[in-house]
Amino acid sequence: MPRHLTEVEIRTELEPVAATNVNRHESVAPRWNPHDYVPWDRGRNFARTGGADWSPEQSQLSDVARAAMITNLLTEDNLPSYHREAAEHFSLDDAWGAWVGRWTAEENRHGIALRDYLVVTRAVDPVELEQARMQHVANGFGATAEEEARHKTDFLLSVAYVTFQELATRVSHRNTGKVCNDPIANQLLKRIAADENLHMIFYRNVCGAALDLVPDQALEAVADVVEHFRMPGQGMPNFRRNGVLMAKHGIYDPRQHLDEVVRPTLRKWRIFERDDFSFQGEQRREQLATYLEGLERQVIRFEEQRDRRLARAERNREVKAG
Repeated sequence: MPRHLTEVEIRTELEPVAATNVNRHESVAPRWNPHDYVPWDRGRNFARTGGADWSPEQSQLSDVARAAMITNLLTEDNLPSYHREAAEHFSLDDAWGAWVGRWTAEENRHGIALRDYLVVTRAVDPVELEQARMQHVANGFGATAEEEARHKTDFLLSVAYVTFQELATRVSHRNTGKVCNDPIANQLLKRIAADENLHMIFYRNVCGAALDLVPDQALEAVADVVEHFRMPGQGMPNFRRNGVLMAKHGIYDPRQHLDEVVRPTLRKWRIFERDDFSFQGEQRREQLATYLEGLERQVIRFEEQRDRRLARAERNREVKAG
């Protein structure tokens, strides 16, 4: 029969795992500096210091790349909320505190580098960007009313969530770099994506250890995250519009979410091969499998609708050109 432990007991038993993985992260994470990824020679003063303020024609990014860059940056900007969540659920003691501090510093570096690049290259309107940052950070990020109603705001849920979220963010950053049509932006976003992958590995290893320690409890957290996943940028200004644009152009779409984030992570944890769940755990696993089958059908419908829209748009362009 699988063990059932309290949140404090789980965190205490997993502290050596966290310590091992903090040490591992520090040994493999490369040192890099934001200023090395910013083309400073493209910069010039704005009106207050004798130059000219931003205008749309100054941006060399496409609408898709601009929407993705803004979404990625505003997501990083909400770091104070993420830090609060991490400090609350992981604690600031021992290895957990060491990790929260290291992770926070690295995520802050991402925001610094992205903002410097966007402002220096005049890729986005800096006034609108700052207004959006103020609004998004002021709103914060935390459990929704639905999540609180399900009483799913605990340690295991947090570890499971950030595992999927960090991997999703890696995919989004990497694909954003590919559409920027700028080798400097591409290198910057590759660097950030590599960091996000290292963060994901830390959380994935901790969650994997939790599955060994308390299989049923950890499975419940994993399944709950998969079935109710939301990106951390949800709630930022224009999030829905930008998200649709990013999905339409393959930066982060339902197929990528399923095939590049959800399925590989579940395979890594051997969710559907494990034999250490109780009868109740096996029932929960079956429920998760049913959900994934439904998600696959949703993905196929999305792809079919997207293909029809793209084909229609192409026909319209041909008619206008002809």
